[in-house]
Amino acid sequence: MSRNYHRREFLLYGSAALATSLLLKACGSSPTSTTPTTGNTATTASGSPAPQAAKNFKVAIVLPGIITDKAWNQVGYEGVTTAKSKLGVETAYVEKVAQADQAEALSDFARRGYNLIYAHGGQFDAAIQQVAAQFPKTFFVGVNGAVKGANMASLRIDHLQASYVCGIIGASMTKSNKLAYLAAQSFQATDEELRGFELGAKSVKPDIKVTPSYTGDWNDAAKAKEATQALISSGVDVIYQWLDNASPAVLQTAASEGVFAFGNTADQLDVAPKAVLTSAVKRIDLAIAYLVDLAMQGNLKGDIYTIGFEKPEILYLGKFGAMVSKDVQAKALQTKDAILAKKVTFEACKDAGKDTRCVKQA
Repeated sequence: MSRNYHRREFLLYGSAALATSLLLKACGSSPTSTTPTTGNTATTASGSPAPQAAKNFKVAIVLPGIITDKAWNQVGYEGVTTAKSKLGVETAYVEKVAQADQAEALSDFARRGYNLIYAHGGQFDAAIQQVAAQFPKTFFVGVNGAVKGANMASLRIDHLQASYVCGIIGASMTKSNKLAYLAAQSFQATDEELRGFELGAKSVKPDIKVTPSYTGDWNDAAKAKEATQALISSGVDVIYQWLDNASPAVLQTAASEGVFAFGNTADQLDVAPKAVLTSAVKRIDLAIAYLVDLAMQGNLKGDIYTIGFEKPEILYLGKFGAMVSKDVQAKALQTKDAILAKKVTFEACKDAGKDTRCVKQA
């Protein structure tokens, strides 16, 4: 069974529940804190849901965008549908959840008795921390997040690995020596991806310039197009983008203006074949299903799960555009192999007084 809770539905449900709670407290009929209803959910000593049969296990995902964006939100949705088809769990989702509504969306699923709830994006970290303590029998996973605790974990891709290789490709293709990284927000995952892209580019051309830019919205195509045009006007001729439903606007604008770009999350070469050099493909769907399996077995821990090139079915480079020479392709693949062999690693360091990660070559 799979359900789609529309944004309006969960907001109405949540508002009614909140109003009832406040009324009971005002009348003195309710204790200060209440125990949430979580169905048949049980937890292990580590906070992970205890082993359960699939028919009793319920998984939900809260998405910031739409499930048909052919990027971040779609692969998140496909993660829970993969878990449903392979593991037989009950699933549900809600899409287009604004930042102000995140905590209520997570709470709504917890009240409905969902065992495992995914918050699909690092921008949900604060909401997870706010809600998790209120529902100790529900496990929350922040995809691309940085949270961990008794009943919360994070699932991340090692963004530096793919973006480092893309930085090498971008530096090999630029004529202006001006690259850009375009995303919606700055948080840990996007900061890491920017860092990897910059490190890769500077390994080829130390004096190259990488400009970060943020639209403030993962799905607004008009803002994405405007930001892309502004970067191109400044002389940028290669753009590494990470957006959701707005990503085609970046890629297609790059194509129309005669500059290059990178796909992200999905293999996006077909979106703009004249512009896309390659894509950083992140099969978050498979990673999500993997953690569902761990949770069903009672083995999901309150930790940060980071996946890199060592799982080639989850993180890999997409198809190369026809403009990428065989030599550049070979260099990119050799670098990927060096990362796998740990001849190229990314270690914690300080740069300009800030905590970050630096490349180290054996």
